[in-house]
Amino acid sequence: MKVEKLLKGEKVRDMSTDELKGKERELGEHIFRLKFQFASGQTDTLAGIRIMRKNLAKVKTVLRARELGSAGKA
Repeated sequence: MKVEKLLKGEKVRDMSTDELKGKERELGEHIFRLKFQFASGQTDTLAGIRIMRKNLAKVKTVLRARELGSAGKA
């Protein structure tokens, strides 16, 4: 399985809200699969899991900022 690279903050901020929600779901599923593989001994490295967790955190941060920004305007 290919390990994704760390997402750039600018690239994440340029995504639409729908794209971010899809990416959030995709990353969550990917992290689950990587954790399962790691626990069963199919992979040795935690690097992939760490990168995915950081990417998920960036996506969630941008989504939350947009949520707070739209709540503040209303």
